[in-house]
Amino acid sequence: MTVKRIVCNFGTEDPKSVKSFYQDLLDLDVVMDHGWIVTFASSAISHMPQVSFASQGGSGTPVPDLSVDVDDVDKVYARALEMGCEIAYPLTDEPWGGAPLLCTRSAR
Repeated sequence: MTVKRIVCNFGTEDPKSVKSFYQDLLDLDVVMDHGWIVTFASSAISHMPQVSFASQGGSGTPVPDLSVDVDDVDKVYARALEMGCEIAYPLTDEPWGGAPLLCTRSAR
């Protein structure tokens, strides 16, 4: 057996309402839209499926619902500010080498 992909699914009353957040902020493509479910993905690269379980998000922060690795976190941070996203944890160079940006998503 081979796991072909893992998708995080978040419940929301209006799946289309999250399009601008994931498309405009993260440059993701809509790869499936059935009205009741919208799936976003990056067509630029593909990686092996991953799933993580954590007791915290690092440096004592809450465990994020979703982790998104980007190649230019400063650019995404600037976009998040422009879009009025709530920044829950500022950009920080962490001891493990990451620079997480924790912001709230537009729908749950």
